[in-house]
Amino acid sequence: MNKYDSEIIAGLLTSEGYRITEKEEEATVYLINTCSVREHAEKRALGRIGTLSHWKRHNPQRKLGVIGCMAQRMGETLFIQKPFLDFILGPDEYSKLPDLIANGHQEHCTEISLHGIESYSTIEPKRRSGIDGFVAVSRGCNNYCSYCIVPYTRGRERSRPIHDILDEIEKMIDENYVEVTLLGQNVNTYNDGQHDFADLLQQVNNIAGIHRIRFMTSHPKDLTDKILQTVASSEKVCPHLHLPLQSGSDPILSKMNRGYTRKEYTNLVDRARRVIPDVSITSDIMVGFPGETETDFQETVRLMKDVLFDDAFTYRYSPREGTKAFQMNDDVSEQKKRHRLDQIIKLQRQISFKKRQNLIGRCIEVLPEKTSKQSPDEWMGKTPGDHVVIFPKKHIRLGQPVKVLIESCRGSTLRGKILNCKTGNN
Repeated sequence: MNKYDSEIIAGLLTSEGYRITEKEEEATVYLINTCSVREHAEKRALGRIGTLSHWKRHNPQRKLGVIGCMAQRMGETLFIQKPFLDFILGPDEYSKLPDLIANGHQEHCTEISLHGIESYSTIEPKRRSGIDGFVAVSRGCNNYCSYCIVPYTRGRERSRPIHDILDEIEKMIDENYVEVTLLGQNVNTYNDGQHDFADLLQQVNNIAGIHRIRFMTSHPKDLTDKILQTVASSEKVCPHLHLPLQSGSDPILSKMNRGYTRKEYTNLVDRARRVIPDVSITSDIMVGFPGETETDFQETVRLMKDVLFDDAFTYRYSPREGTKAFQMNDDVSEQKKRHRLDQIIKLQRQISFKKRQNLIGRCIEVLPEKTSKQSPDEWMGKTPGDHVVIFPKKHIRLGQPVKVLIESCRGSTLRGKILNCKTGNN
């Protein structure tokens, strides 16, 4: 979502006559778009801001702004830490950027109101070149998971009208994009008053020119049978579900305010695998949440072994001021957090490797996305199930779907060769 917001901001400013430069010394305006979901993200952002003090001192007429979720959370306290900043904007205030930049006199301006209605539908994003792009279908979140800062930095959930979304995708086709990822903090609860998320998937599936449709993120408690059936029956919607688990322990899930139990989660996974052929399932998993015992942690490990995720983002709990969990006793030591994180990282790597080995010998459709880092003569592409594949370029064009026979697996990367073969769905 932050990447998409950066594209919104780039579109807004280029429409006002600004030009993007890759050279720091050429820039007269520098914007740091920030994330606040974990402490590590904020530390990285603060470190990057600190390195720009010399850029600002070299020419005081330059404008340096911090925008996004960290700006929303910290507000004017950022000026105390970084007094050389010019302005701070939250995620609902990006439309004020042109005026703020043009104002040559006002200093230390803070705009962090959460309106709860802003969707930026009238701004055309300026996307990076490529074949795949993001489109936000909603903004904000209503879930209030006890550890999560998003509802406080992005506000309540609101859905964009379906015609706005479809119009944006049509424009992407004109720019030669062939894959779209529909974004939302919880896409499953999308509803513009007349259409739900399954309806949206079906309508995007009917757009000529789009070859693949992905979406993220799905909240397990809101993934309905209607959505599963739509994914299964829509030829362009990829058979891939990102279903954040967070924990395999019912007491911890309850403290997290996740809205489902361990059993409900595994039942959902079983149902998805029955309905969607060859579905790949990825997840988010957290360790070290307040009160997590060794028993709770082992429940997570056991669930990982039972479900066998294709991949998972794993991380340790990070207290976020303003959340309900911040008031809880952060009683799991940093040493235990790191040890538990190391265990599940190793476990997931083993599982992911075995899952990918099962694809060896299969012929799968791959969409080449960019030149491989390993060789200029090879493409890097992805399967519908979101697995990375490296294969020879030969006569294949960027974005041209091709059938690839999977021959080997190294780490999380598959390698294959182009053949005339019958494709599988993953």
